[in-house]
Amino acid sequence: MSSAPSPATAPDQRNVKQPPAADRVYTHVKQGVLERRYEGGTLLTEGELAEAVGVSRTPVREALLRLEAEGLIRLYPKKGALVLPVSAQEIADVVETRQLVEEHAARKAVPAPPGLIERLTELLEKQKTQAAAGDFAGAAVTDRCFHAEIVRSGGNEILSRLYDQLRDRQLRMGVAVMHSHPDRIAKTLAEHEEILRALSSGDSEAAVDIVHRHVSWFSHLARGEVR
Repeated sequence: MSSAPSPATAPDQRNVKQPPAADRVYTHVKQGVLERRYEGGTLLTEGELAEAVGVSRTPVREALLRLEAEGLIRLYPKKGALVLPVSAQEIADVVETRQLVEEHAARKAVPAPPGLIERLTELLEKQKTQAAAGDFAGAAVTDRCFHAEIVRSGGNEILSRLYDQLRDRQLRMGVAVMHSHPDRIAKTLAEHEEILRALSSGDSEAAVDIVHRHVSWFSHLARGEVR
């Protein structure tokens, strides 16, 4: 009579613990909004989201409340959640904040701290590959990482945390721009190369000027050109 396998030889049957249901719904909807799978003006229902994620409606409600607090959706009782479009004022506010933080960071990044130039070079090459493959969501994430590396290089943790609060808005705007202005992608990559060259050569004023021009381009979106 054969014996049951010993604990040492038995296959590992432990289940991988999933995140809480509300967290899974939150991540699903948030990624959908940031990547434009759920565009501004889309009405999401609890039933549709519950089915898409494979959960009950209770965690869906919890997740939607979190997303409403973050300003990505607006809840309408008995109707669902409306994905809020990117407003002109939001774009203007993000541009102004980015200019203040990033121009200061570009000036502080000279002389470049160890590893910064190598890291920016890696991110630039990654963004080129993503853009060539049409991976706009991925390219937007890498674009944001490029600028965040420069901000973090200054060593000011408070400023870095402030900049991190812009992350979701930057990603959403970045993907929107790449879809509605595909000709802008090549220009963005070229300007990233200019920033990298200025930092590599130790020219802080050139780096600041390029960052200002690079970020300021988004300001015309505040006049209603984002779709």
